[in-house]
Amino acid sequence: MKKAILIISFGTSYHETRAKTIDACERRLAESCPDRDAFRAFTSEMIIRKLAKRDGMQIDNPNQALQRLAEQGYQDVVIQSLHIINGDEYEKVVTQVRAHAGMFKRLRIGVPLLSSHDDFEQLIAAMKSQMPALADDERVVFMGHGATHHAFAAYACLDHMLMIHQIPAMVGAVESYPEIHHVVTRLQQQNVRRVHLMPLMLVAGDHAINDMASDDEDSWKTQLAQAGIEATPWLQGLGENPLIQQMFVEHLHDVLHQAEEAA
Repeated sequence: MKKAILIISFGTSYHETRAKTIDACERRLAESCPDRDAFRAFTSEMIIRKLAKRDGMQIDNPNQALQRLAEQGYQDVVIQSLHIINGDEYEKVVTQVRAHAGMFKRLRIGVPLLSSHDDFEQLIAAMKSQMPALADDERVVFMGHGATHHAFAAYACLDHMLMIHQIPAMVGAVESYPEIHHVVTRLQQQNVRRVHLMPLMLVAGDHAINDMASDDEDSWKTQLAQAGIEATPWLQGLGENPLIQQMFVEHLHDVLHQAEEAA
């Protein structure tokens, strides 16, 4: 029986960060399943269109990828999501996978990065591993994407766990709670002089480059400067972190082991 692994991410149009993050995660996942052929899909139609028009690069969305795998005779397919939370993008993937279930003998999907309490603990360890040494009046601020989906609560939960573990870091989100003004208020209350800004996203793409690190009027770097706090951006996506890559590998093998036990 032909076996495949389909690795699905939101995607990015930035080549450099894709090579360091998405490509790196895909390699780790493929290497962990040498008996399976590896394939890629992006969930962002905007990015897929941009790459096709700008670079002539053709990347499937999940529906197209699953259709192609079925046509090529793959009957045992495991999917691993590279999404951070169980939000809209992941639910979209699950819906598409269910619609194609009848085309395969086996079709399973691994969960996003933050799917259990242990995942949060592992993510915190990974975050600590990439934080620089800090003075008493310094902090790291991680920028998450945020969501209108109820899974946005994962960001506040992670922020609270950092506080409980007494780790000198905070979490904010671009598109939901905790917002940057909440983060700034807390930093001022703690008399923080300087912060290091890091993406809490798989890739250091548009949000990290523009919303976090740019000199634009509404960027996090600028808003912190206006509050009297010096900000140093780090354009390193979570996908560059070997500990994050390993978390995705573990999620993939969890679903493979579950299938073996059920067989």
